[in-house]
Amino acid sequence: MKNYLFYIIILFLGIILLTSFLIFPNYQNLNFLKKEISEKEVELTSQEKYFQDLQNISQELKKQETAISKIDSALPNSPSLPELLNFIQVKTSQSGLALKGVSPAAIVPAGEKGLKESRVNFILIGNYSDFKNFLSILEKSARLIEIENISFSSPEEGPFTFNLTIKVYSY
Repeated sequence: MKNYLFYIIILFLGIILLTSFLIFPNYQNLNFLKKEISEKEVELTSQEKYFQDLQNISQELKKQETAISKIDSALPNSPSLPELLNFIQVKTSQSGLALKGVSPAAIVPAGEKGLKESRVNFILIGNYSDFKNFLSILEKSARLIEIENISFSSPEEGPFTFNLTIKVYSY
């Protein structure tokens, strides 16, 4: 009978040692890995939702492409002086004025994040009603143009000479 008790105690101690040194660490590792898997599944689900939202936003932006192109024309990426001069030349011709001279000024930051402003001086020749029409065309254009200064001279004979300083915004 003593032998059985001895074997039972040895077997019981062996089971306790086996459980505490081999099985329990693996069980803890398995629980840790299960926890990591569940966290990664939550992260994956979150990323899938994020990418789905981005795809929905992209589709919405494609629907609004005409409005975005209007904004791009109002605030171009660079202060392109040739584009501006071409625009002014076309608009002066449409209104019946003649563009006599151009003197661009420096490009300076406007204070807003990334926004730049450029000043350009123009000398226009024509009558007052044509100049008024030109200002109306500038006002209705999509491009952000601010008239800073207007001066004119009236000679005894002939058309008026208008000096116009405008401020144009870009990114």
